[in-house]
Amino acid sequence: MRTYGQYCPIARGAEIFAERWTPLIIRNLHLGCGNFSEILEGAPGLSRTLLSQRLKQLERLGIVESAPKPDGRGRHYELTQAGHDLFKVCASLGEWGAAWLEIAPEHLDPFVALWSMCNALRRDLLPHRRVVIRFDFTGRRRRERFWLLIEHGDTEICKEYPGLDEDLYVTAEAEAFVKWHAGQLTWAEATGDRRIQLHGPGWLVRAFPTWNARSMFAHIKPLSRTSASSPG
Repeated sequence: MRTYGQYCPIARGAEIFAERWTPLIIRNLHLGCGNFSEILEGAPGLSRTLLSQRLKQLERLGIVESAPKPDGRGRHYELTQAGHDLFKVCASLGEWGAAWLEIAPEHLDPFVALWSMCNALRRDLLPHRRVVIRFDFTGRRRRERFWLLIEHGDTEICKEYPGLDEDLYVTAEAEAFVKWHAGQLTWAEATGDRRIQLHGPGWLVRAFPTWNARSMFAHIKPLSRTSASSPG
């Protein structure tokens, strides 16, 4: 880990926080990702080798702690008190980003939005029976398809057909789905112009949007960059 060679707490904190992927690892742990695969799934592009290095580094720094799983396969990870306090920095950064940074085309990864939605589902509103939802995302270089399995309050995202009957079909423009979850589009706006379309039983079509607890930053209204300028 490179250092700034300064005693300043901002410099010392940045040596840890500004390491690539570290804020996303902290975010995923805060969201409840407890094992290596879950942390990795929520950070597309992060290699297994680098994640292993970062987790070991965060453990040495007292930000993350781990213990063997009861079945002996792998380890369970969670934030320490220092880690939870560091997440507050992540949250502040997220609030600033939600207010001042636009969602650009390169940010429109529908898998990340679907993964984020699954970590924020209103589990008290989920159906008691098993439900399989197929998602077809358009508006990207290639069409992307995923399946969401919901059973007994647990969820799983599959990138391959799970071999189960599909109950609901969602066809969505990636931009509309991302912005709906991020709070920048209402469900009525997203479906009114058919940018998100649902096909399936009426009760399931009506229930689906109520499950989305939205991004933790959905309440933040984006600000124009010009609003920060003083009147001339």
